[in-house]
Amino acid sequence: MKLPKARKRGESYRIELMFNGKRISATRDTEKECEQWAALKLLELKTGQAQEEKGIKPALPFKQLCEKYYIERGSKLKSNPMIKNKLDNIDRILGDLATKSIYEFKPADIVRWRNKRILEVQSSTVLREFAMFSSIFSYAQKELFLIESNVWKLVTKPDKGKARNQRITPEDQAAILARSKWDNINPPQNMQNYVGWSMLFALETAMRQGEILAMRRKDLRDGFIHLPMTKNGETRDVPLSKEAKRLLSLIPAENDILVPVKVKTFKRTWVRMRDQAELSHINFHDTRHEAITRMVRDRRLPVEILAKITGHKTIGVLINTYYNPDAQDLVAAFNEKES
Repeated sequence: MKLPKARKRGESYRIELMFNGKRISATRDTEKECEQWAALKLLELKTGQAQEEKGIKPALPFKQLCEKYYIERGSKLKSNPMIKNKLDNIDRILGDLATKSIYEFKPADIVRWRNKRILEVQSSTVLREFAMFSSIFSYAQKELFLIESNVWKLVTKPDKGKARNQRITPEDQAAILARSKWDNINPPQNMQNYVGWSMLFALETAMRQGEILAMRRKDLRDGFIHLPMTKNGETRDVPLSKEAKRLLSLIPAENDILVPVKVKTFKRTWVRMRDQAELSHINFHDTRHEAITRMVRDRRLPVEILAKITGHKTIGVLINTYYNPDAQDLVAAFNEKES
C-alpha cells in the first residue's frame, strides 16, 4: 500500500490513512514525521489484522480499557467522582493487573488481588472496587464485544463486612460543633461554620452530605425541601422539623447554594474538625445512622414513611444498616405500651 502524502496545515503537517474503510489521521511537526507515523501505523494495523485472522488478539491492558470506559460511560454516571478517583489510582489499587491484557485475566489472578487488597483496606472498599472492575469487564463484553464472558463473575465477591452502627452522642455532637467555632445562633460565615451547620442539619433530616451541598434556595418548600437528584437517581421530598427550619433560617438570604462549600473542602474540613475533637472513628455519614435512629425513637415513624423520607428502596437495608438502637432504646420501646 502506497503511503499518502502529508498536507501542510498552518505550522504543522497532517496525514490520513484509510484501512478497512476507516479513516485514521495524525498531525506532526514535519512531513517526515508524518510519513514515519503512517508507516508504523500501517504496519501495526496489518499485524493486528493478521493476528486476529489467526485467532490471536492484540494485548489490551486493563487500565486502557478503564480509560475508554470512563470516557464513554463512567463520566456520565452520578458516581463519576468516585470512579475517577479509583481509576486515577489504578496502578496502586490493582498492581500488575492494571497492565495485564484483559484477554489474559484468570480467576486465580483476581482471587490473589482480592485476598491481598482485603489486608490493605476495609472489606466494603474492596467490594466496591470489585463491583466496579466487574462492571468494566461487562462493558467490554456486552458493549464492545471484546470478550465472550466476564471472568470477575467466576470469583466469589469479598464479604460485605459488618454493617456500620456508629452512633453520635450529644457529647460527640457538641465536641465537633465546638471545633466549627460556630455558636449555632448567628448565620454561618466560613467553611468551618458551614460544616458545623451541616452536621446539625443532617442529624435533623437524615440527608446525605452530597444532598446537603447540592441544596439550592429554589428547592425550599413549605415544610419540606425538594431534592431534584439523589444518589439513586430519583427525586425526594424531605420534611423539615422545627429545628431544621430554624437552621435554614440562619442561612444568609443571598445564598443561592445554601451551603457554599466545595465537596473536597468540606471533606477536609470535617476530617480536621473531627480529629481535633479526638473523634476520628466518626464519619459524616454516621449522622444519617443517628438521624434515622432518632426518627424511630422520638417520632415513632412507620418504616414505610421513614423509607420515603430517607430514600431507601430496600426496607431491609434501612432497618438492618441505618437503624441502630442501643439496648436502652429497645427496652424503652418494648415497655412503652405498659407505662
